[in-house]
Amino acid sequence: MTVSGRYEGWDINLKHKTTTFQRKLLSYFIFFTAVIFAVLWLLQTVFLQRFYNGMIIRNTISAADKITSQSDTSSITEYIDELSRDNSVLVFVTDTNGEILYSSDEYKQVHKNRNNGQNFRRNSRNDRGHYRELPGNYDEFLKKLAESDSHEAGLQTNGMYIYGRYISFYGCDDKAVLYIGTTLNAVGSTARIIRIQLLWVTLLSVIIGFVLAWFMSRSFSRPVAQLTEKAHRLGEEVDSLPSCEGFCSELDELNATLDNTADKLRRSQEFQNELLANVSHDLRTPLTMIKGYAEMIRDISRTDEKQCAEDVAVIVEETDRLTSLVNEILEYSELQMTDAELAMSDVDLSEIVASVTDSFENLYSKDGFVFERSIEDSIHISGNASRLQRAVYNLMDNAVRHAGVNKWIGVTLKADDKTVIEIADHGEGIVPEELERIWDKYYTSRQRRGKGVSGLGLAIVKQTVALHNGKCEAESEVGKGSVFRIILDLKK
Repeated sequence: MTVSGRYEGWDINLKHKTTTFQRKLLSYFIFFTAVIFAVLWLLQTVFLQRFYNGMIIRNTISAADKITSQSDTSSITEYIDELSRDNSVLVFVTDTNGEILYSSDEYKQVHKNRNNGQNFRRNSRNDRGHYRELPGNYDEFLKKLAESDSHEAGLQTNGMYIYGRYISFYGCDDKAVLYIGTTLNAVGSTARIIRIQLLWVTLLSVIIGFVLAWFMSRSFSRPVAQLTEKAHRLGEEVDSLPSCEGFCSELDELNATLDNTADKLRRSQEFQNELLANVSHDLRTPLTMIKGYAEMIRDISRTDEKQCAEDVAVIVEETDRLTSLVNEILEYSELQMTDAELAMSDVDLSEIVASVTDSFENLYSKDGFVFERSIEDSIHISGNASRLQRAVYNLMDNAVRHAGVNKWIGVTLKADDKTVIEIADHGEGIVPEELERIWDKYYTSRQRRGKGVSGLGLAIVKQTVALHNGKCEAESEVGKGSVFRIILDLKK
């Protein structure tokens, strides 16, 4: 499959997945709406009467409690009238024989010109025309009350609820009977109105909800589709990938992860391109020389012991060079591509610098090199010992390669506010326009006539120091030499 064909297939899959996600989101929203309206219908139609009856019964019992608490006061009749109007209940106060002491309902007007309540009640015993007749179920209620151990009774018949109890009543020497009645089926007509209204509300809400769900599902699916497209295009050479930020924190985090992955892929591709473009020559040269001298040994110098030894020495030297080149490439690649932080520990930097200096002195002193030291004792930092040792080794190797005719190398380690490592030489120096570029990878190999192994030595130093939150510096004067410097933080 061609690249264009593969991406066309991805586009088809992307559209299919986006549609599927959108449909699922739409169906979930519609299902949620259906459940909400089903519950609403149940509450407003099926359970409305039960809820209403329960509330009326609780209000009736509460009104009885309030009347009982005020029944011994002289203002009890006004209090009963007020409760009757507020709660739409019918109230009778009788004696135990069924004689009406007082009655009230929601339509009764307050008599403001009434004499004192006691005389009014006394006269009302002989003039029942002032009161409504007792309900037909009063005798049944009175019988049930008499049989009750709690001195209170409730009765529900023919859409009515009756509740009562024995109370003490102002102006009455014996105990009195409180009778409160209320209607339970008054919600029936209201429920029919609610059903009709709820039907229209449901239809309108479903239509509006469907439209909103469609737009919302599109809004939700769009950033997901963009992220999918971005994931398919990771590693491509494109100016910009679609932005998906601002919708929600989870997708923003995923978008940032994809951006980070794309950046890593680009860096990896750049590294591969640089490796092919800049190191291929360095790899071909030693391989060509190894092959050439091997053929010379086979065809020409195999009978000449001295010449054969010289040719073998060249092969060994080029093999060492090739090995060093590959090792530096692998080391720099590891430093560039790793995401994990270096394992840090307490490092005796004085010991590391002294150890590397000893190694070079033992190796090159026989060739006339002089290593002048100024290394302070017991300088400790927090770092990675093996990486720091490699960085110091690379600076020392660079100084040896460019030491000049007097072969002098200066090694300094000092600590004040910062820890400073300096490696100096008296070589040919570096021109100012090249000084800032010497830390770039492959720069030595391309611009300084291949005096290094691969041009990665100083780049490895810079990368290692950066991982330790330090910095690298270089000073040079043409014809007088150079000073390379590593600056690190002291251990707190």
